[in-house]
Formats: sequence, structure tokens, C-alpha cells
Amino acid sequence: MKKTDSRRSFIKKAALGTTVLASSPAILSSKDVQKELLKRDVKKINKNDHIQIAVIGAGGMGVADSKTALSVPGVKMVAACDLYDGHIAAAKEMWGKDIFTTRDYMEVLNRKDIDAVIIGTPDHWHKQISIDALRMGKGVYCEKPMVHDITEGPDVIAAQKASGKTFQVGSQGVSSLGNEKAKELFEAGAIGQFIYAEGFWARNSPVGAWQYPIPGDASPKTVDWDRYISNTTKRPWDPLRFFRWRNYRDYGTGVSGDLFVHLFSSLHFITSSIGPDKIVATGGLRYWKDGREVPDVLLGMFDYPETKSHPAFNLSLRVNFVDGTSGTTYLRMVGSEGAMDVTWDDVYLRKNLVSDPIDPFLAEKTKNTDKVFSERKKMQPPKEAHYSAEEGYKGAHYDHFTNFFNGVRNGTQVTEDAVFGYRAAAPALLCNDSYFNNEIIVWDASSMQLK
Repeated sequence: MKKTDSRRSFIKKAALGTTVLASSPAILSSKDVQKELLKRDVKKINKNDHIQIAVIGAGGMGVADSKTALSVPGVKMVAACDLYDGHIAAAKEMWGKDIFTTRDYMEVLNRKDIDAVIIGTPDHWHKQISIDALRMGKGVYCEKPMVHDITEGPDVIAAQKASGKTFQVGSQGVSSLGNEKAKELFEAGAIGQFIYAEGFWARNSPVGAWQYPIPGDASPKTVDWDRYISNTTKRPWDPLRFFRWRNYRDYGTGVSGDLFVHLFSSLHFITSSIGPDKIVATGGLRYWKDGREVPDVLLGMFDYPETKSHPAFNLSLRVNFVDGTSGTTYLRMVGSEGAMDVTWDDVYLRKNLVSDPIDPFLAEKTKNTDKVFSERKKMQPPKEAHYSAEEGYKGAHYDHFTNFFNGVRNGTQVTEDAVFGYRAAAPALLCNDSYFNNEIIVWDASSMQLK
């Protein structure tokens, strides 16, 4: 993009941005805060047009995903796969004794009565199960991050392309009302020239810090440990590594793979970005010294180059598992004209009220104007606008599954497909590489390759 074209585009967008607040039909409050409810149009589903699904990995996230999926009209659970007998028993209690259950996910994929699968396994199984499911003609909803290692993404992308099936990664914010409104505001130039973004995620409970409960009956008899570690380092039976898998590098991807990836996904959706070109991370294991191999405090810094969708900008992300009292999560985007704080349910837009900031030719236009008139006070937009989800909003998780099932029904792709999922996972995974190798990582987001 030429600099002159970029400048004209910025001025045009910024001019639009000054009208964003004033054009809202909502009523302005005494605190200069404008509020608007975000709404979702609900499409009716033919009750007979149902989709039959299976969950592979019927533990915490798999069960949570399945419950949300089944709340979408026209969806039926027919099978569940897990390596722990207790999860299988719980699946039958939740979804009926007649559902098919197994420890072998290929037995699920071989069933012709299954249209789509939810992959809720530990991260080190995401790649292979996704590829196998796509090859068997299933729609795939894979929990984030899409892959466990930076080298695995191209194979999943190739499998999706070859299959033509709907594939969606589970960073639910991509489908949220909050992200959609932020994208609309960003593209209208509401914050002016985009300069900087920061994201934050905090937790302060043992379960939030991945100290998941270990069942009393956990043993090599009730858990298929050999199958679990068949694609990674061979070790003796260890219930901690099975039930608290996020703490260990063979199976999980640390706080960056668990939480940074959500922030990358939201940012990339809002800005139409394909990712950073420089990544550096630092942090440490400060509090949860329970034998885990990954830090509980992580700070990441990222350089994003200029593209057709946005100027060059910087991003900082931070996660800690000690203090969850100062706000659990947000994404803040800062521009020359204001800033947005974005969550999945809310957007706060705050404007910088300065004299005609978007007009670089103001002095030239007013030099021959009467001084008294030129100093006349102006109408100002509100300092802050708050966009919040309408009461009764079912949330980002519901919307994400609705988008996925619409794709499965119609044979179409979704926003968070394999390419999008990899471009969000890659910088998260490279944070780990930067942290553990103590180095700056250079990434080509366009070709999706290390430089």
C-alpha cells in the first residue's frame, strides 16, 4: 500500500469514526456515557433437520462444549469417546444409556450416523484426531489451540482443504456480539489510527490454575494410559499427567495455548490481521509450584507489520494465575482518536476529545476566517459509549456452535477455520518457544512459516 493511499484511507476512516458515537439512537446519560444493546438475530431451525454428533474427549471442556452444542436446536448426541471409564459412565448418565461409547476414537469416526465431532482432548491429540475426522467426512469442532506444536498446522489445513468439510476451532469469542461490534467500530475508524493493543487474563483459584480434581478410582485399569501417551514420551502411569495435563509440555501448551490464543483470535477477527512477525515472551513459575513444567505468569510482546487491513502496531499480552480480582479478561485496542475495551459481551469505546483531530488541513482552512467565529465552541460526541449484550443473550459459546452447525448443514466454511485457527495458535505456541529458549522468534504470518 502506498503511503498516500494509506493516509487517505486513515483520514476517511477517522472522519467516519467521529460520527460513530453521535449517530447512535441511544440516549446520552448525564455522565457522557452512551449505551447501546447488542442484539443477535435468531434463525429458526427445522426440527427435522437435525445433526448427530459425538464427543471425543468427554472430560471438562468436552462436556461443557457438548452441553452448549446440544442447546442448539436440531442437535443430537449419539456417541462419546474417552480414555477414562468414569467419563464414559458420566456420558451415559447425561446423554442416555443407548449412546455408543468407546476408548478408541476411530470407532466413532467409522460410524456413518455421525455428522460431526467435538474434539475436547488434551492438546497433543488435536492434530491427528482432526485430520482423521476430516478424512472420514465429519465436520470438526476442535478445541483451541488447534495444534500442539508449530509444525502441525499445515497438515490440518491441508486435511480441511482436501475434505471440504466444516472445521472450526473453539475460540468462542470470534462469534461473540462483543467482537462483532468491536470489528464494526474498528472498521469505521472509531479509534482513529490503530497503534497498540493489550490483553489480560487472570485466575486465582486452584481449578482455574489447572489443579483439576483426580478421581479416587484413577488407575491403569480405569484409564487407557498407553493409548494416551502413544504419540508422545513413554512414561509410567501418572494420574497427574493424565488429569492435570495442562501443566505438562508433552500434552498441554501452557497459559499461552490455553488463554493467549483466545486474545489472538479476538484481535485477529476484529482487525482482519493474519498475525505478528516478531514474538518475545518472559515470565516464570511464581506460585503454583506443584511439579508443573510451565509458567503461571507469562508476558508476551508482539510486533504486527502493516497490512491492507491495519497499520503496523504493537501488542502486549499477560496472564497470571495468582490475582483474579482486577478483572479476569479484556482486550484493549488503542488508537489516535480513542480506545476500545472489548469482551465477548461488552465494548467500551472511549474517545479523545481534541479540537478537530482528523483534519490535517485545519490551519490552512481557517487562516482567513474571523477569529471570533473560529473560536466558537463545538458540539462534542460523548466521551464514552458502552455497547452491551441484550438481556437473554445466550453467549459466545452458543453463537460459536450455531455458526459451526450452520456450516455443517450447508456444507460451508466458517470464520475460525483451520487457517484462522493456525494463525491464532502459532504466535501462542511461539510464546512458549521464546520463553523456554530465551530468544526472539521471527514469524512470517503470510506464509505461516518461521523465518
